[in-house]
Amino acid sequence: MQFGSDNWAGASDKVMAALVAANGGDVPAYGGDDITKRLERRMAEAFGREVGVLLVATGTAANSLSVTGLIPPYGAVICHRGAHLNTDECGAPEFFGSNKLIALGGVGGKISRGGLAELLDRPLRGVHHVVPSVVSLTQSTELGTVYSVAEVTELAALAHGKGLIVHMDGARLANALVHTGASLAAMTWQAGVDILSFGATKGGCLLAEAIVVFDTAHLERLAYLRKRSGQLVSKHRILSAQFDAWLDGGHWLELARQANAMARRLAEGMIASGKARPAFAPEANEVFAFIAEPQAERLLAAGARFYDWDADLLEPDEQPAAGETLYRFVTSFRTTPEEVDRFLALLAQA
Repeated sequence: MQFGSDNWAGASDKVMAALVAANGGDVPAYGGDDITKRLERRMAEAFGREVGVLLVATGTAANSLSVTGLIPPYGAVICHRGAHLNTDECGAPEFFGSNKLIALGGVGGKISRGGLAELLDRPLRGVHHVVPSVVSLTQSTELGTVYSVAEVTELAALAHGKGLIVHMDGARLANALVHTGASLAAMTWQAGVDILSFGATKGGCLLAEAIVVFDTAHLERLAYLRKRSGQLVSKHRILSAQFDAWLDGGHWLELARQANAMARRLAEGMIASGKARPAFAPEANEVFAFIAEPQAERLLAAGARFYDWDADLLEPDEQPAAGETLYRFVTSFRTTPEEVDRFLALLAQA
């Protein structure tokens, strides 16, 4: 009954087999190996165009290099106030690029067009103020909601109209694509995304994150910054092999489908039990639910794993009732129906 995070899950069997195979023999380092070259071709096929790919070890590095690598130190990064960039990166974007973050509100963890337009329409007042330079969209969001292709397109067009770069934090992009049915190309570069943090670690790899650049003219600059930040892994094939196996044959989407399906099963079972109240229907692989604190304590004591969550990102009419706390449940590709049903049986008894 592990619903603490999809980061708790290991790698899929297919990814592990690819890692074991990549471990054999001696091959060139720093991305000069055949596996990395094959992955670069696979990435181009997946996106339907030539792309620049820079592999890194962590999502924090992917996000921080992506949002700061192409702008000056006085450029500001706009994100949702609940975005991972703003709340869970320990100041890494500011550390990597000395850039200020500007946090916007928005229902469901998503930046709204109105909020972004209002910010971008403010007149710049010279050297005393930072210059908005990047808009970062989290897909799926920290509340487990998903931007539609139309929403991404609208926000990107607004940002581009003011000369800003559009970044997507795609740590759970696979889950968002499964929910929307959109293609990788449609959700990213065709919608106006300029640079993507493409995450595989949460979706079935051990550690595999990629910075995907759609204008390859920027690739050399970002490659230098990756090295300077300590993120150029010498045994590069270990990262490449994971990503290559993860993408092969749509494996990554199969894993995301399982995680999303288990989140829906969990939410539906909570409603049926009458003992938990989902704050909203899950769109990816996260369920946010209100549970009475004594019930939650009994569930935790019985071995279930989940976290209490700050409700400040919810709307005023979505706040917990007296005696309730908001809790987050995350399903992964390893979550099984039996695991969900065992939790729901305990919940019904609480």
